[in-house]
Amino acid sequence: MPWKKLLLPVHGDDADAKALQLACDLVKDAKGKVYLVYVIEVPHHLPLDSDVSPESSRGETVLRQMEDMAKEYKGVVEASMLQARDAGPAIVLEAVERQADLILMTVPYQTRHGSFTLGNAAPHVLRFAPCPVLIWRTGMTPSLNGARE
Repeated sequence: MPWKKLLLPVHGDDADAKALQLACDLVKDAKGKVYLVYVIEVPHHLPLDSDVSPESSRGETVLRQMEDMAKEYKGVVEASMLQARDAGPAIVLEAVERQADLILMTVPYQTRHGSFTLGNAAPHVLRFAPCPVLIWRTGMTPSLNGARE
């Protein structure tokens, strides 16, 4: 299926580059666009429009790096940074506003209380997204005792 508008939330981790390459490949045939979004989660004790300079600077750096990588992949991208209480609802709202055909999300392998978890954002996006969602779970990291974490 040709995807014209793909939303890719980025975090600044190692999975972003591979996800961007996949995203550019997915929209290439339709001459589509990848919408990059970096969400800054603002703690509840601060006003939503608070100055979160360190995180804003990091977000700008991540988005700039992703835009540069997209040129290498010959992809068309548009980047934006959002401030929200929670990333999940912000991603869904951005998908609605951009009329995204697909959301591509990377999810790190993580556990909570000994069980695998998708975190908070991915379940919300899976439940409320107006379009298909493609989840890319990154690999596990071996622990020192040989077991997987």
